[in-house]
Amino acid sequence: MHQTYPEAYDDQLDQKITRIKHCFQQFNIPELEIFTSPASHYRMRAEFKIWHDNHACSFAMYRPGEYKKPYKIDNFPVGSKQINQLMPILIHELNQCDILKHKLFQVEFLTTLNRDALITLIYHKFLDTEWEKHAQELKDKLQVNLLGRSKKQKIVIGHDFVIEKLHVNNKPYIYQQIESSFTQPNATVCEKMLAWACNVAKPLTGDLVELYCGNGNFTIPLAAQFNRVLATEISKTAVASARYNLTKNNINNVTIVRMSSAEFSEAMQNKRAFRRLKDIDLANLALTTILVDPPRAGLDDSTVNLVQRFDNIIYISCNPETLHSNLMVLHQSHAIQHFALFDQFPYTHHIECGVLLKKRTG
Repeated sequence: MHQTYPEAYDDQLDQKITRIKHCFQQFNIPELEIFTSPASHYRMRAEFKIWHDNHACSFAMYRPGEYKKPYKIDNFPVGSKQINQLMPILIHELNQCDILKHKLFQVEFLTTLNRDALITLIYHKFLDTEWEKHAQELKDKLQVNLLGRSKKQKIVIGHDFVIEKLHVNNKPYIYQQIESSFTQPNATVCEKMLAWACNVAKPLTGDLVELYCGNGNFTIPLAAQFNRVLATEISKTAVASARYNLTKNNINNVTIVRMSSAEFSEAMQNKRAFRRLKDIDLANLALTTILVDPPRAGLDDSTVNLVQRFDNIIYISCNPETLHSNLMVLHQSHAIQHFALFDQFPYTHHIECGVLLKKRTG
């Protein structure tokens, strides 16, 4: 749990700027490009414990290090305005219905900039037809998508996804965001990240490879910058969502392949043949640029070696420590052209970065 202190926003951002400049000073990085977040109501998703007391339930959270001591909350300034609008209505409706609140222990919100919303109710009980009837009534009152989860149960009332519309350099893009799948939590900063990636990619030519493409977050707007795009992702759910998003955005120069970065590395080095790539002639693709957006662990050694084969590297990082470790190797073959700080997670130690590297000549 973290709190918002809008009056201290600039100070917390300055601390992150100082940290990044100090951490990467050995690379003599170019002028740091800084992208701010709204000071409050920036987080599009949230989850809360449900606290039961005197036959009533409340939202509850835990302070760091106090996981046996929840405290009740009735608003969440970090969360989107829509989350804060839904919270009191939802808790009121739950307290009016014993069937909906009984053995409910967690609630999750997923919202969008264009006000689509999904609420997930998670229980320690079997969800029967009576629960479904009351859940449908709740959905109709709140005008949201609703999902019930229990052990080996997933009951969807409406859809198990939301549709987001992000604007990148004044152009709208549609994204399906599925419950329980990863999406960028700070949509406003996400728009800035996508615009930055598109802008640094403008001078680049040829074809693009993207690893860890998820639901096509970067793939969708970057597709117009390249002749062809080959994107990889290991999650079946994310691959299906990415293909849905390509169709919705009328993009036809992207191929999505379900495989890990390690598998793709083996394919690129002709170490192993994959049926999933049987219709793709890697040798005839002008693969000049690679985009990676790895998990917090960063790139493994095999993927770092693969990435070094490309003329241009766009590296999106959610962990400065592993980014620094990867750059220790990448900087031997590539020079840093752009370095950006995205304040995706205000008031926390987390920092999102973007780096464009270009292969050294001579």
